[in-house]
Amino acid sequence: YPVAAMLRLPTRQSQGKANLHQGAIGVGLDLSSGVTLGGTWHNQKIERHPDTANAVAGLTVPDWEECLELAARCYDLTGLGYLGVDLVMDREFGPMMLELNARPGLNIQIAMDDGLLRRCRIIEDHLDSLGNTRRPAAERIAFSKKHFAVAGPVPVSDPAPAVTP
Repeated sequence: YPVAAMLRLPTRQSQGKANLHQGAIGVGLDLSSGVTLGGTWHNQKIERHPDTANAVAGLTVPDWEECLELAARCYDLTGLGYLGVDLVMDREFGPMMLELNARPGLNIQIAMDDGLLRRCRIIEDHLDSLGNTRRPAAERIAFSKKHFAVAGPVPVSDPAPAVTP
């Protein structure tokens, strides 16, 4: 069951790398649509990219359905109860799995503006009601899209100066 999603954006400070600990931005994603929400930079909430001042909210990740399916199928591949799936977008091949993380970072909670515990409990309650039977990836994705969608359109803020840490 996809629990949360985050897009990582490089910055000058991260030297073009999408690593949060090196200064990249984490931007939450609406699981139902692949639309970006607010961002986090150095554990601070931001609305604009610090280098370009462009809004980080309101963008749509291309091939979002493929991204969700690929991430959900990684569970089938590993059998891990909880894992992080890093995807990259290739111009020719679309979404591709870069790596799987048995202990993914928790900064996604800041980018999503929502804790993972609440979301995991929703899934656990659902699994308990099903008798913990394994469900197909498409069914898991549909459940997550329904329960973890952001209600309403994502607002894009007026131009503002970039936030500095």
